[in-house]
Amino acid sequence: MTRHAYLVILLLRLGLMCPLVTGIFMDKLASKKLCADDNCVYTISLARAEEDYNAPDCRFINIKKGQLIYVYSKLVKEKDSGEFWAGSVYGEQYEDHMGTVGYFPSSLVSEQHVYQEANKTVPTT
Repeated sequence: MTRHAYLVILLLRLGLMCPLVTGIFMDKLASKKLCADDNCVYTISLARAEEDYNAPDCRFINIKKGQLIYVYSKLVKEKDSGEFWAGSVYGEQYEDHMGTVGYFPSSLVSEQHVYQEANKTVPTT
């Protein structure tokens, strides 16, 4: 075994490489969310973006003014946090029709149609 491999094994055993191995963890946006079902797979509503939004990280989605968004859950607002919803958007290109799912600020959209009430409180993971 090479000297480099021994060093990596030593660092792993000491726990010095844990942040590199486990990744970077981001703070939770909320502890609970409101959904239409226990698994948050059914659409709650259809919303239309009133403004453009550029996602700050991989948990969020980019939205463009006028774009339709299917809403699946609404995070329960907590102290010092914004109010976010989770949903999917569909692009104009055929390859984008599979949809992109993520969070977006609820203040930037208007609900166009409510399919069912979000009356199930589910813990976030």
